[in-house]
Amino acid sequence: MMKALVTDATSVATTSPTSVHHASGPPTADREPKTGLLRAGVLAFYGPIGVTELHAHNAVQIVATQTPIVVVDASGIRHHGTHVIVPADAPHRIAAGAERGTAIYLDPETAAGAAADHRAHAYGWADSTHSLPADPASVGLAEAVAEVVHDLQHDTEGSAPTGQHAVVNEAMRMLPALVRDGPVRGADVARRLGVSGSRLTHLFTEQVGIPLRPYILWLRLHMAVTRVRSGDDLADAAIAAGFADCTQFTRTCRRTFGLAPSALSCPSRWDLGDGR
Repeated sequence: MMKALVTDATSVATTSPTSVHHASGPPTADREPKTGLLRAGVLAFYGPIGVTELHAHNAVQIVATQTPIVVVDASGIRHHGTHVIVPADAPHRIAAGAERGTAIYLDPETAAGAAADHRAHAYGWADSTHSLPADPASVGLAEAVAEVVHDLQHDTEGSAPTGQHAVVNEAMRMLPALVRDGPVRGADVARRLGVSGSRLTHLFTEQVGIPLRPYILWLRLHMAVTRVRSGDDLADAAIAAGFADCTQFTRTCRRTFGLAPSALSCPSRWDLGDGR
């Protein structure tokens, strides 16, 4: 099952991930992201952290590095540190990058994404009071991301139920096929399951950790990346994942992450879970 984590990756390119601009020199093949991870609500990269132009994206972005980076906001304020959180929809640019770092994109509608967004507003973008994630070079990207999510979840009240409702299980089972066929409405899914739309929305958000609507979007992204990794070009992968066309896929990637879809084909290794 594609578990709902919350993360956000650093912006690694000014236009596309194949043109990663490193702070100390021009882009080269060995400066592309080395590993990637995709789950419902989280996209993460581990590799070089490059400089970028001013941009914004809906995902909350967490950048963790071994050496300090500089992120400049729309007001020209410079945020300097080894752990920077960029709030959702905040214009920013990376003015000085790092040789290696972890970039995590978190859906702001998840508990972890909301907690990260709150931290950035409450404590500043470059907050040194909270712990840093483990280094993916030693523990792996999945464990490093899990540590970030676990840390953020301490900021939220309560905890998710341990058991998953049968309606939620059935919804997650049927969604991949529905998504591949095109647009999916929550009300239609609820009708198939014999529950009200509000009931399904409540159960899904509570037990999966992300509302149904954004979960469907992340599922489409997961399918598209899987198809690209299998050899499809971006246009075919977009159609197979239920996007209307490559243009819609591109708009979604840029709005959500500030990245072109080609960024999803850069990592040499991907952790895609089991596809749900």
